[in-house]
Amino acid sequence: MKGPLDGIRVFDLTRVLAGPTCTQMLGDLGADIVKIERPGTGDDTRHFAPPYIKDADNEDTEISAYFCCANRNKRSVTLDIASKAGQDLAKRLIAKSDVLVENFKTGGLTKFGLDYDQLKDEFPRLIYCSITGFGQTGPYAKRPGYDVLIQAMSGMMSCTGEPDGEPMKSAIPVADLMAGMYAAVSINAALRHREKTGEGQYIDIGMLDVMVAFSTVQGMNYLATGKVPKRLGNAHPNIVPYQAFKTADGNIILAVGNDAQFQRFCEVAGVPEWATDPRFAKNGDRLKHRDILVPLIREMIAAKPSKHWLDGLEKAGVSCGPINDYQQVFEDPQVIARGMRIEMDHPATKGAPVRLLGSPMRLSKTPATNRIAPPTLGQHTEEVLRELLDLDAAQIVGLRDDAIV
Repeated sequence: MKGPLDGIRVFDLTRVLAGPTCTQMLGDLGADIVKIERPGTGDDTRHFAPPYIKDADNEDTEISAYFCCANRNKRSVTLDIASKAGQDLAKRLIAKSDVLVENFKTGGLTKFGLDYDQLKDEFPRLIYCSITGFGQTGPYAKRPGYDVLIQAMSGMMSCTGEPDGEPMKSAIPVADLMAGMYAAVSINAALRHREKTGEGQYIDIGMLDVMVAFSTVQGMNYLATGKVPKRLGNAHPNIVPYQAFKTADGNIILAVGNDAQFQRFCEVAGVPEWATDPRFAKNGDRLKHRDILVPLIREMIAAKPSKHWLDGLEKAGVSCGPINDYQQVFEDPQVIARGMRIEMDHPATKGAPVRLLGSPMRLSKTPATNRIAPPTLGQHTEEVLRELLDLDAAQIVGLRDDAIV
């Protein structure tokens, strides 16, 4: 079983993270992802290292961990699209494809004859998705976009960090990742449209657009009030208490999502009178008196170890949990049970399995699958040229000799 997108082929002209995240999701769902890479160098993230994946002798391979995070379930084909012969081969492969995904700068594929306007008449059923920093229109359209820049310009950094500290980016490149996810959702919608009408279409994903939409609560708080959100550290702008607290031997997250949970928290904490205190009884009251309540909770939680709070609050149905490091994450029984750490065979590791992040998509009839480990550069060039374009060995050797593939 290959998944719900079995039979869909994607011509993948993406690199680094936003685009590859999109195409990996499509690949996990069964699509045949033909990843086009520059001969000799490939995707930039092949060189975002160390760390590298280890082989059976615990020696570094040439496969970067960064590359592996977004390139599962893809076939790597090296192709020089700067050459006329490479462009001709690209178009022949596009003719065999349902979707083209690219994340070049706006207009960056025009010089290769591979932008949407140059292809749409020849391939009217093609779904063409562009992922850029700022989209195809507007005064910033030609600017390059990087994750940290988009986090900064979208407002996210302005409200991330401690109240008296500097604006902070997320430790995870959320602008890239969310752009890839929005692109994958859009492509699936476009495939459904084509199924009904026979028409392909163009998809324009701008990372700044994505992150403005991603602002959700903070963005809506501003639109509703005209007040610019401030940095609150780990606290929540609309719910109290909903943040990290130090215990006697560590740190926990306490996430009291409603008034009933707050009442149960007060019972576990031995202060049932707080639940009826007019300053704290309702969430709106707790927000108003945050500066009084949070220090009281902080002092109380610091007096006892994490286990006391985690066991007692979980039993009472109050949302709480440990703040795990990544070793603890991948040893967590829930993470293991859900298959979020997987192992795959890889040609570069001398038989040692490659450990990868699993897909979180759970479909009961057509689950996500793990078919191809993140490929070596050009691993599938000959296979794809034979399978899709019927090229023979002599033709492929000629293309290699001319540095086209």
